[in-house]
Amino acid sequence: MKKFNPLMSALKMHENSSEKGKVSQVSTDDLEPQFSDGLKRRKFLGMGLLGFAGLTIPLISKSETQHSIENFVSDSIASFADKTTSQTDSIQEKIQLLQEALIKKDYRTARALTNSIRISEIQLQAEEENLGTPHVSASQFGTVDSLPQVWKTWAKGWKYYKVVSLEEKIGTPRKAEPVEVLLSFQSSQTASLAREIRVAEIKDGVLTEVISQVFSEVRRGSDKICKLLFLADNQGKERRQYIVFYGNPDAELPKYQSDLKVSGEGYGLDIENEFFTAILSKQTGQLARMILKREHGLEIYSGGQGHGEPAGIDWAHDYVSDDGIQKMRISLWDECPDFEVVKGPICTIIRRWGFPYSPVHPLFSPARMIMDIEYRFYAGLPYFHKFGHMTAVKQFSPAALRDDEWVITGQSFTDMLWMGPDEKLKTGNVPADLSEKLWGIGFFNKDTKDSFFGFFLEHHAEGLGAELSHNGSPNLHYQWHGQIWSRYPVPKTIKTIPKGAVLHQKNAYVTIPFTLKDDTLKIENLRQELLNPLSSAGSVLSNGIIAKESPRRLARVSEAQDSPINKALIWEALGLVKDPQLYKADISIVDLGLVYDVAVRGSVVTVTLAMPHRGRPLGAYFTHSSNVVHATVSKTMMEAVYAVPGVRKVIMEQTWYPLWNVNLLTDAGRLKLQL
Repeated sequence: MKKFNPLMSALKMHENSSEKGKVSQVSTDDLEPQFSDGLKRRKFLGMGLLGFAGLTIPLISKSETQHSIENFVSDSIASFADKTTSQTDSIQEKIQLLQEALIKKDYRTARALTNSIRISEIQLQAEEENLGTPHVSASQFGTVDSLPQVWKTWAKGWKYYKVVSLEEKIGTPRKAEPVEVLLSFQSSQTASLAREIRVAEIKDGVLTEVISQVFSEVRRGSDKICKLLFLADNQGKERRQYIVFYGNPDAELPKYQSDLKVSGEGYGLDIENEFFTAILSKQTGQLARMILKREHGLEIYSGGQGHGEPAGIDWAHDYVSDDGIQKMRISLWDECPDFEVVKGPICTIIRRWGFPYSPVHPLFSPARMIMDIEYRFYAGLPYFHKFGHMTAVKQFSPAALRDDEWVITGQSFTDMLWMGPDEKLKTGNVPADLSEKLWGIGFFNKDTKDSFFGFFLEHHAEGLGAELSHNGSPNLHYQWHGQIWSRYPVPKTIKTIPKGAVLHQKNAYVTIPFTLKDDTLKIENLRQELLNPLSSAGSVLSNGIIAKESPRRLARVSEAQDSPINKALIWEALGLVKDPQLYKADISIVDLGLVYDVAVRGSVVTVTLAMPHRGRPLGAYFTHSSNVVHATVSKTMMEAVYAVPGVRKVIMEQTWYPLWNVNLLTDAGRLKLQL
């Protein structure tokens, strides 16, 4: 019988981490497959290598133990490239050292090695994670010089473009709908997609810039890949085209006006738009409170002592241990095991993942099911999304399992709302025959018109052997605590969750002024919009477009080769600023990718600078101290930039967003670091 190898199972999950959408037919001028859901999320390797459940080799003879370790490393980690150099150690070697420490019961060393392995995994994710198949490939592009003269003049400063088409298929008008596309670029054509990308809509031959947001920019071989969000209008049943411009070395990080305001650090954020303020737990990142922006500012919260953990309105996800002793909850996290945050003018994304905790963690810390939760809050929209994935990394038998639960303290709402398979909004109690077939749940107040409603947009399982139950009937008087709904998705006939099973969900939660008479149709129509987002595909410019002159121009000040100070000289000067802590690499802050932006206003130059990690928090080190111990010729940032003709003032602004990672290294930088 083949011996079970838990690490290989985790690696297999890693290799299959990109979830591809369903390919559908597009019109003949579309050059790339269209994906039915651009928001399909990847599975994470997560803590598979961090918990090390089941990885301990039994204590046998010394020779057999050493042989087992060698076989384990050889068999289990072979798919990882050997990253061992004089500067670092491979995951293979670290795991072997970990096994040796565990055999010796040297737990302090084992914990240190576990952390070191985690750091290596973060590096691997940055370098190797598969984001999916791009809507537009790197080879699909045009040159701005080939565009009609009026468009070419409007986009002066940019060299290349791609075309994305969006189609509305159900006849519902859209206003500023967020659209996400995955794009690939030849790395030789761009220095920084975050700085350079601009999106313009083509309407009646006129180009008009629309607000956009770039995130998840990575290097993969000779290509750069990024996710692009932008806002799109549509009258319904329309197919519109958008031009994505890039390739402008003088471009600066765009600063768009937005009602989306974010404050806080890490995952404990407060997110505000014109409709509500969402307050995330500073401890767990769960949605703790919401303030509705109406005349009386209703605050939706969950008060009291809860179950000993910080109270919040979103209590999912959790499961009850197989013997029914305790709940394993993400609301019990003392801090997020792992997280990612994306901020921008269109959307703030908070993604958290890890194994849930026991009420007496770490006494009981099972590694059975990874919870992967993502919130998305948008500018100018009264709703937010939540994506959830619950992945069984081993077979187990929970007594119960929940993937959506909301608790609201007080008597904020007077009536219940729900939506069954007919997708019609109803009030009152849910009939017994529909209690497992719900696709929407919520509450409203007939006097104040406040409401809170949840749409179940996607809810399905892989590898479970059964369809999920869509339950969670609302309750107005939960032990006089307030309002509640709680969804138990696994049918009672399923006693065991198989290894590899995944429970998926995509929900949206909306808060609008609501009355049954005036707003029922609004809720029903919103569900259809959310179920049928604008479909996107790469395309070419349609024939017969008559290009017309556009107002203003695409470039801001100093972005159209009209900078009063030559930006190429500024970047060249910054290339003289070395990092002396890398004694012999002779590498500059430019090749390290620490310079995020260079802005010129008159004779004033502002440099936006990152640092590699918070262990080196002092960016001013490069403005004043970079030539102190360097073995080769180097300058401070101030010395270097002040030497450029025309510069009278230099300002350094340090940022921690986005976090620096290996993708920001230039090709020259990778060579100097022997990567």
